[in-house]
Amino acid sequence: MIKTHHVAGLEVFACQPARPKARRPPLLFIHGAFAGGWMWIDTFMPYLAEAGYACYALSLRGHGGSAGHDGIDWHSIADYVDDVAAVVDWLGGDAALIGHSMGGFIAQKYLERRDAAAVALVCSVPPQGLIAAQFHLLLQKPGLFLEINRIMGGNHTDSRTLQEALFAGEVPKAMLAAWLNRMQRESHRAIWDMSMFNLPNLAAMHRPPMLVLGAEHDVLVPAFLVQTTAQTYGLPHHIFRAMGHALTHEKEWPHAAATLQCWLDGLRL
Repeated sequence: MIKTHHVAGLEVFACQPARPKARRPPLLFIHGAFAGGWMWIDTFMPYLAEAGYACYALSLRGHGGSAGHDGIDWHSIADYVDDVAAVVDWLGGDAALIGHSMGGFIAQKYLERRDAAAVALVCSVPPQGLIAAQFHLLLQKPGLFLEINRIMGGNHTDSRTLQEALFAGEVPKAMLAAWLNRMQRESHRAIWDMSMFNLPNLAAMHRPPMLVLGAEHDVLVPAFLVQTTAQTYGLPHHIFRAMGHALTHEKEWPHAAATLQCWLDGLRL
């Protein structure tokens, strides 16, 4: 069962396990751009709660049911890191972070300031930033590149474009419509931070156990950039075949959730 809390103006979804695992930190899910904490509540959160993990997902300021929508264009990645830190403190000061896309970038920036029990980067913006992904998308799918810029300006796209951007396989029309209705503007400042102005300082980062996951048909963070992230941190990576950027809602999403669970179960925390 999903419950909603409000922490320092932030919407936080919670899903508690019926049989908690002993000595396991809570999981804090961090959403990507244009989204909110809602993207985790139907799939990964109940799956991992069933496996014994206390699961939480925040909506960053200006997203979902959190405060700050009026000033969203001025929210920085540093502001988003503050949001994650506020929720971690509310959880007792310790959590494993699972970040998707922009959320993975935020998790990397969080590690400059504080340690975490563990970090999973899911289709994450690489530590080198967004520039390579943006040029790749512009060259491969210029129409889609323009549509994403329309979304940033507050103009909703259609379901066909949304499916091309986020999914590789067939997805139910109702689910596509739900995503379309929930997607929103993203901070221009945060996008610029991820492009070049506030990239992770690798020398300053804490290095907890980390997992790097990607999707074969991700057009927003292509698999070769997931590989770059893994190489930067000296880690292996796992690419899920026949999946797109929103692997949390692809038909085969349980494979990704099971991989995450297996990794978490194997950690010595």
